[in-house]
Amino acid sequence: MLEAALYLIPVPLSEGELSAVIPARNIEIVKEIKHFIVENVRSARRFLKKCDRDIDIDTLSFYELNRHTKAEEISGYLAPLEQGLPMGVISEAGCPAIADPGADVVAIAQRRSLKVVPLVGPSSILMSVMGSGFNGQSFAFLGYLPIDASARAKKFKDMEFNIRVNDQTQVFIETPYRNNKLIAEMARTLPKHLKLCVASDITGAQESIVTRGVAEWGKAKYDYDKVPTIFLLYK
Repeated sequence: MLEAALYLIPVPLSEGELSAVIPARNIEIVKEIKHFIVENVRSARRFLKKCDRDIDIDTLSFYELNRHTKAEEISGYLAPLEQGLPMGVISEAGCPAIADPGADVVAIAQRRSLKVVPLVGPSSILMSVMGSGFNGQSFAFLGYLPIDASARAKKFKDMEFNIRVNDQTQVFIETPYRNNKLIAEMARTLPKHLKLCVASDITGAQESIVTRGVAEWGKAKYDYDKVPTIFLLYK
């Protein structure tokens, strides 16, 4: 019988063979859980069916946790775990609680001294740092850049400062249809001594992790339109 704990279950970052990115142990654990906290019920159900076609989805309980979930609702989500039943947390993609609302329920579990078990799986943030050649001792994930031009310019200045003074890799993302525009903007406006890594479609069929000087990106041919991509800046 599976131990009562909050299991943080990674999800593939792209389409493809599940066994290539998700360990067999994760699937065995998933098959024993009946209560899931998920970012999106539809994609969670699809992931579970990929894990095992014989899982009876209709017997499972799902608690949706995303930016629309009210704070007072989240505290009740852990009731099954407090009754001694294992629970799982499933993100839309990648690792739960990393740049993900699942962190909120993990924080509640920790405050209540409930056991939390993170499972092995793909993280686009960590994998992009690994493949960039940048400083992996100190890095910061900044999420999405501001849309407002002045706030965006300030964010770039802050990143430059942290690279220069703190020797820290800067990691961020953009809405996929603006990827190409962002690269062109950085090539045009950032100091030419900086390096930019573009990590695209991590673990996918079109995976590409390319590090170049900012000036080189200004001359390069590329097309990352509508492809999930992570950007990293360093010196």
